[in-house]
This record gives sequence, C-alpha cells and structure tokens, in this order.
Amino acid sequence: MLLAEPRGFCAGVEMAIKALAWMVRSFDPPVYCYHEIVHNKIVVQRFEDQGVIFVDDIAEVPPGRPIMLSAHGSAPEVVAAARARGSYVVDSVCPLVTKVHHEVKVRAGKGFRIVYVGHEGHEEAIGTMAVAPRSISLVESVAEVEALPQFTEPVALLAQTTLSHRDWADVAHAVHDRYPDAWMPGRSDLCFATTNRQSALMAMAPRCDAIVVIGSSNSSNTRALEKLATGAGCPRVLRVNRAAELPDDVSGTVGVTAGASAPEELVEEILARLAPRHGVEQVRVTEEDEYFPPPRNIRELQVAIGSAAAALLGAPADLPAMLDDRAYAASDMLSALQAP
Repeated sequence: MLLAEPRGFCAGVEMAIKALAWMVRSFDPPVYCYHEIVHNKIVVQRFEDQGVIFVDDIAEVPPGRPIMLSAHGSAPEVVAAARARGSYVVDSVCPLVTKVHHEVKVRAGKGFRIVYVGHEGHEEAIGTMAVAPRSISLVESVAEVEALPQFTEPVALLAQTTLSHRDWADVAHAVHDRYPDAWMPGRSDLCFATTNRQSALMAMAPRCDAIVVIGSSNSSNTRALEKLATGAGCPRVLRVNRAAELPDDVSGTVGVTAGASAPEELVEEILARLAPRHGVEQVRVTEEDEYFPPPRNIRELQVAIGSAAAALLGAPADLPAMLDDRAYAASDMLSALQAP
C-alpha cells in the first residue's frame, strides 16, 4: 500500500475545526455555524452531536446566539448580518481565501473586470463573488472563457483556492489567449495544501492498481483528487467517506490519500480495513509546516477563560493566560468531541 504525504487536514481546516471546538466548549448549546464548517460529513456530524446547528441563512439564527462563519469565506453582507444578530461571532475563513477577497476588492476598486475561475454554487465562490458582484465574471471551462465579451476595462484573473492545477491551467491559458494583458497576483491563488496533496497523488499514481480518495462528495479539493487520479490513468479510483463504503475486492497496489477536510482517523480506518499484507510505504513530496493562528475572537476567548481559571485556582497574576494553540491538533480535539 502507498500512502500519500501530505494528505488530510490543511492549516486552514486545522484552524477552523479548533476554533469551532473552542466555541462548543465555551458556550451553552446551541452554537450556530453559517454553512458547514468544512466539507466533510464525519466532521459535521461530530459537531452536530455536540449541539452545533449548521444554517444556510443567518436569519435562521435566533438573536443573541454565538455564531461561527465557515472556513470557505462569507459574503460581506453575511458577515455584517452575523455581527448584528450574534452574541459572539467568530469568522474562521481561511487566510488564503481572505487573500483572494482582498485581491477582488482592490482590483474592482481600480476599475478591473475580474475573471474568476471557480465552481458555480460552491460556498467559496459565492462568498468571493459577493465582494464585488458587478465587477466579476465566473468561469469554469475554456468554453465559458470563449463566450465572454471583449471587456473595455482591464482584466484581472483570480481563482477559487481549491481548484486542481490542471483545471486552473487550461482555463488560465484560455483567459490569457483572450485577454493577453490580464493581470494576475504575484503569488498563485491556488491553495498550497491542495497543490501538495495533488502532487503526492501524482507521485504514487503510476504505481497503483487502485487509488482510494477519502473525503466527502461536496469537497471541491477531494473531488479534484478523484478527478486527477482518474486522469492519471489509474485503473480504479474510489472516493469514500469511510471504510464501510469500500468494496471487498480492492486488490493489488493500492494508493491512499485524503482531501484537506478529511480527518486522519478516517485514514487509519481505511488502512485497518484494507490490512495490507506487505506493509505501508509513504510517498512524500514535501513537508508541510504551515500554521494559521486562531481567529482573533478565539484568541480573546482563550485569554478570558484562562484568566478566569487562573483567578479561581489562585494562580499567580502574571501566569500566561494564552494557551499554546500549536500544542493541540484539530484531529485530537475532534476525537475528544465524540459522545461517550
């Protein structure tokens, strides 16, 4: 068996899950979350079991309840509505998505027409387009690029962070063919973690008789891995949420990877189910050490709770109240949320 490395949780997902876990531990239920915190059924179910209610409209939240905004990024009007309605609001948007939102705002403010490559209906695309709806055009394919008009204003090219490099490259080339002077950011909008997981998959794909991709069907980066494995010519590609979905006839050299919102416990579950007779070989393409600190409101919450606990226990007044967030893995916090 070949095991891709990196795989599973990215820095943005780590940050978002830990933030919501802190919300669950700090407030009486229910805690509300706008959209799924990340696109993974097991993660969402685990939080629902702890009293988190996921909504698609801020109006569904009773006034005065704590609200978390998902990692995919929210439209400015959604953020404003949450702050007006919630007693405590934490925005767990991935910093890489925030970067794209900033690029949209700046380019639109300078009079650019933004061609945004993304998936229609995806939460990240919806939130990004809402930053400057009158200045942005969504495209998913080369054909859609060719159908765009010849804009009179300068063109800027931006992207949904979770696209596969292959999907992005074809459309980006088409945009540059159509608009040769199109502006692009100096650093790619594509998520480094998404790219790393795709590179690891491609490194092992030529050796595989089958590839198992762990993740949910509504996860864009998971589906990109599935599509990439199929495009690489792997004879059999299986996307599963967990081990129970695996068929009994998986054989030969099997590659295993996981989307950026799939917890490591699911990887361990798959390995146990497949029980490779010849062991597991890791296929590593890079080391990931990226870290995103908790959202500001979570850091403030940690300090408040730490200070209160220190005072109740009679600890020294100068004892640091801030916890070392790096010492806690999202997967461990998620496992701790399981109902007894």
